Amino acid sequence: MIIVKKLLILLIFSAFFATGSAQEFRCGVSVNYQKLQSTTQQYETGDVKIFETMKRAIEDFINNRQWTNLEFDQVERLDCSINIILSQRTSATDFAGQISIQLRRPVYNSNYTTGVFNYMEGSNDFQFSFNESQPLEFDPNTFYDNLSSTLAYYCYIMLGMYFDTYGPNGGEPFFEMARTISQTVGSSTALKGWKASDSQKARYWFMENHTNSAYEALHSVYYYYYRMGLDMMTKDQPQARQNIIQALKYLQQVHKRRPNLLSVTQFIDVNIAEIVSIFTPAPADEQKEVFLIIKDVSPINVVKLKDWNVK
Repeated sequence: MIIVKKLLILLIFSAFFATGSAQEFRCGVSVNYQKLQSTTQQYETGDVKIFETMKRAIEDFINNRQWTNLEFDQVERLDCSINIILSQRTSATDFAGQISIQLRRPVYNSNYTTGVFNYMEGSNDFQFSFNESQPLEFDPNTFYDNLSSTLAYYCYIMLGMYFDTYGPNGGEPFFEMARTISQTVGSSTALKGWKASDSQKARYWFMENHTNSAYEALHSVYYYYYRMGLDMMTKDQPQARQNIIQALKYLQQVHKRRPNLLSVTQFIDVNIAEIVSIFTPAPADEQKEVFLIIKDVSPINVVKLKDWNVK
């Protein structure tokens, strides 16, 4: 598989801008403005054009910008989706709503695609301005606007997670870039969603979870679950399941450091259905081990293991 071989070779790199034209993302974008119809922020029929322009501008910003100095073939681009749900329009160019992000990853030697990141921010946590006549600009050390900073932040979070799935700590430089963006925005504006004090789901936390040495095991979670687990399923299923159990043990280790960590919750939410599918036909001792970890880390999801014969 081309992507696995190439990404394993390119684990040592700098996550800064470079000349060239190799884009990293294949991202589909949607802008949902239906909620504006039921609020006081009505819009004229002609205003629909701004939402179409917004969608194209965001897709161009993500898909046609070079985020790293790596070379990506078309088939190697990160498969992701971004959905912006608008709920407020306070002026011709000012909006508020929610942003959701999904990142998927191919599994080695199969036609199967697995989820890596699937997250929706809190209601109205995403406040931004968009002017059709102004291009989206970005520099990690300069704050231009909240739309470009938020998109860039999540691009680097996705790159970090993605490369962590291919090599130990492979995503480190990208998480550091997310930290730089978070610090730049936090020092430049009081916009909601960037500071730790804003909420438990603030953007700050994904960056913090992946750059705090106390949660270093989180990086091993991705590597053991995806590269050593899912990617090995067609080669050695028993060993692959053991590696997935090891990933869950690393997750439990992070959980014990700090219960209800945002990134731990996100991992379980994304992968619980897949975990159930993998271990439902597994031996009883493996089921019990997984059951006890899930019960500890995410008790609300234990009900999804109800068909297992675990005492």
